[in-house]
Amino acid sequence: MDHVQIASMLSPATYGEPTATVQHLQTHISHIFLTDCFVYKIKKPVDFGFLDFTTLEKRRHFCEEELRLNRRLSPDIYLGVVPLCRAADGSYNLRGNGEVVEYAVKMKRMPAERMMSLMLERGEVSEAQIDAIAERVAQFHGEAERGGGIALFGTVEALSVNWLENLRQTEAYIGRTITAAEHADITAWAFRLLDQQSALFRERVKNGYIRECDGDLHSENICLDNGQIHIFDCIEFNEKFRFSDTAADVAFLAMDLEYHGRRELAERFIGSYVSAGNDTGLRQVLPLYLANRAFIRGKVESFRLDDPLISADQKGAAAERARRFFRLAHGYVLRERLALTLFLTCGLTGCGKSALAAELAFQLGLAQLSSDCERKKLAGLAPTARGAAIYDHDWNQATYGQLLQLAREQLAAGRSVVVDATFRDQQERRRFREAAAELGAETVTLLLDCPEALVRTRLEQRQADNTSVSDGTWQVYLRQAAGFIRPDEQEGRLVQLDAGLSPPQQVAALLAQYLPAAAE
Repeated sequence: MDHVQIASMLSPATYGEPTATVQHLQTHISHIFLTDCFVYKIKKPVDFGFLDFTTLEKRRHFCEEELRLNRRLSPDIYLGVVPLCRAADGSYNLRGNGEVVEYAVKMKRMPAERMMSLMLERGEVSEAQIDAIAERVAQFHGEAERGGGIALFGTVEALSVNWLENLRQTEAYIGRTITAAEHADITAWAFRLLDQQSALFRERVKNGYIRECDGDLHSENICLDNGQIHIFDCIEFNEKFRFSDTAADVAFLAMDLEYHGRRELAERFIGSYVSAGNDTGLRQVLPLYLANRAFIRGKVESFRLDDPLISADQKGAAAERARRFFRLAHGYVLRERLALTLFLTCGLTGCGKSALAAELAFQLGLAQLSSDCERKKLAGLAPTARGAAIYDHDWNQATYGQLLQLAREQLAAGRSVVVDATFRDQQERRRFREAAAELGAETVTLLLDCPEALVRTRLEQRQADNTSVSDGTWQVYLRQAAGFIRPDEQEGRLVQLDAGLSPPQQVAALLAQYLPAAAE
């Protein structure tokens, strides 16, 4: 679309129904126009290799395909394909008056506040909703077309071609949104897994798990409204992304839940799907598909960096999303190398322990325990409550006792865990190390040293943030510093990290020491 056509689509007069406003959104492949009640999606004339919308006829064809395919899961949302026409007087309309210059998919507009991605950010997605989504997806997969040429897309050969294409398409973003080490490590791991697990993938093909799936199943494409589950915007532009193992669809949403920091919901979704679909072999092939889906999302976000119609601010945000997706993809690679481990943060308030713990848990799929959160749970307080007298010796003992119990439960279940606490007391550190050793886990202490000027700045910013869980202040920092006993190598594996680095940089430094990722 040129600027004149975009301007015409922003005019309410262009539409065949009354609307007070029109909003314009963009993806790397589409222009999206939202009226009061409807959505019109027009494809950009782009060719990325895996899709080709460069002619009007191709855009019309794929609009019709989008309609046909999405009606499988959301028949009441997808209304039709309508032409954008230029009338004799040069004006544009969606009423079929004049020369057709574009085609648009017309959909009912769903309530933005009920989009699953936003509900995840607000903490409003329930386990019951996850179970319902899993059951709906399992039903969809059970009814999806299979056989014939579709099965070929689940072979090791087809999966290898897909990986090669994605890896090549991201080479231009090495050093921009993905590091050379991440790219090389993911490459080596993916092809090793395809080789070592080829029999598993052949079994999936033989048992009919390769079907005409959704191909883009993530939270931005799900609306949870009035008890209804609307799943929309499947892949229409390339059948090889849609013809896949059903595990690929499951992996996409599970990965997306992890991306949003909700690993527990990801595990719930996988378990509910396995039960609803009776797919007991899914978990064996899931790691490769999880990494693949995170990698693809990182690639798609990276493509936005080269779109001339996207602003610098939007490109910056896209780059950050891409980096996070690529870190998650690499995290799936590293998880198989991680022995059962108890990570303990160690450092004074304001040094960045919580941010480090969150990033480490995100990348490696760890359980994360927080002294701030558990202390307030024990006191019956909201996480952001302030001013309670819950920091004396007895409260500290109770809090660390609760953390120890929870850490033991996670390790006993075979899950590595990171405990986010000050751990300024040598005795407490020893109790946790001994418990880990009893359960066959290694303990890694993460020591963060931070310049006082930086600590003071961070604590002042935190006090102004009413969403922070921590009650740390400068006065608390000074009291902690007076009684802090630094760990040393005699206490076991110790990794010292620069508190001035960003959490991703800190985790990269940690993993370089603890999980060296030499690409093979």
